[in-house]
Amino acid sequence: MTTGFYGKIARFYDAENSDKDDDIPLYLNLAEQYGGPIIDIGCGTGRVMIPLAEEGYEVHGIDYEQAMLDYAQQYMQENDLEMTLHHGDVRTYQLDKKFKLVLVPFNGMMHFHTQEDQLAVLKQLRSWITDDGLLVLDLPNAGEIFATQETDAIIMERTFLEPETGHLVMQQSHSFLDRATQILRVTWIYDETLPDNTLKRTFAPLVLYYYFFSEMRLLLQLGGFEIEGVYGDTDFAPYEDGCERMLILAKPA
Repeated sequence: MTTGFYGKIARFYDAENSDKDDDIPLYLNLAEQYGGPIIDIGCGTGRVMIPLAEEGYEVHGIDYEQAMLDYAQQYMQENDLEMTLHHGDVRTYQLDKKFKLVLVPFNGMMHFHTQEDQLAVLKQLRSWITDDGLLVLDLPNAGEIFATQETDAIIMERTFLEPETGHLVMQQSHSFLDRATQILRVTWIYDETLPDNTLKRTFAPLVLYYYFFSEMRLLLQLGGFEIEGVYGDTDFAPYEDGCERMLILAKPA
C-alpha cells in the first residue's frame, strides 16, 4: 500500500481534481436505491462523501492519510455538515458497523499491490457490508493502458490555482508501466510559482497496480463477493474493448 504520497499533495488535491465529478450521479443514484449507512474507502478530502452527506445520508469515510482527512474535517466545520471520519489502514481497522453501500471510488483499489493486501481489503469490506448491500469498485480498464505506447517523456497534465495561497501550479508527470508485474510507477511533479517569481517544485512518487477483470473476479470470489455487473463507465456503458473504465458492482456471496 502506498503511504506518504497524499500527505505531500493534500493541499493540491481538490484544485487538481475540481473537474472530477462524473461519478457523483452514480453514487447518488445507488444511495437512493440502497440507502445508508455508506462508507467511502480512501475518502481523502471528501470528494465523494460530501455530495452524499449533503443529501442527508449517513456517510462514513476512512483514509490512511490524516492530511487529507483534515481538509474533509475543515469542510464539515465550515458547512455544518455531518460525516464520520476514520483515520487508519482499511486492512486492519476495527469498525463495529455494517454498511448498505461500500464504495471504493476512482482507482482506490490500485493502491494495494500484492494479492495478500488485496484479499485483506476485500475480506475486511465483506465484514463491513450488510447481507443485502452493494460493493462498488471503480478502476481503469487495464487493457487500454497496456495497449498504449510507452514514452519516457514528462507530460504536462494541467495548471490550477492552489486555493490556500492562490499560487499558480503546473502539474506534470513521468511514468513507467511494468507490464509483467502490472505495476505503474508515476512521479507527479508540481511546479508552484511563488510571489517572488521563483519556482517551488514538489516531487510526489506513486505506485499503482492495474487489475484485469478475470483477476478481479477471482479476488472478489475469494473475498466473499459475487459480481452483479461490470461496466465500461459510470453511465453503465458496456465493459468491452476500448472502454475507459472497469466499474464493478458486487454483492456479498
